[in-house]
Amino acid sequence: MEELKADRVKLRALEPDDLQLLYRVENDPGVWEVSGTQAPFSHFVLKQYLEQAHRDIYEVKQLRLVICLEADGRPLGFIDLYEFDPSHSRAGVGILLFEARDRGQGYAYEALELLCEYAFTHLRLHQLYAGITTDNKPSITLFEKAGFELTGKRLDWIQTAQGYKTELFYQKFADVH
Repeated sequence: MEELKADRVKLRALEPDDLQLLYRVENDPGVWEVSGTQAPFSHFVLKQYLEQAHRDIYEVKQLRLVICLEADGRPLGFIDLYEFDPSHSRAGVGILLFEARDRGQGYAYEALELLCEYAFTHLRLHQLYAGITTDNKPSITLFEKAGFELTGKRLDWIQTAQGYKTELFYQKFADVH
């Protein structure tokens, strides 16, 4: 896949050299709540995942891209298409910036805009969606700024150690209704 570029960020495919980065992120309990992860991943399992990362989105129903700084290529985070459903022309979107210092700088917005453009033009999707818990104000702001509309609410949807959280359902359509 050719790199997708904006002013300050670019999106690229996963590479074998990303194993340690993937290991660190996938084994961070702080992100398990939103990723649905229940247990740590081994290097072996993640290496197998990377070896299969080249497979087509139509086959594996997901796509993970690395968000990098355009200037020096430093990895900033991941952006994913998941639950890709070509029959209904839709996919979910997830995004994570690794370091707190990179959040609030506009990098996630640029990456999300690039991904939306790719999904709507190249994959010809009709809609993208995201589930965001009500306490995740930065993500709510990000997705709303990128043109996602709040279309629903899932009460007590995500179980955490502190109790249940409500998830907001956001959608963005290729053609405005």
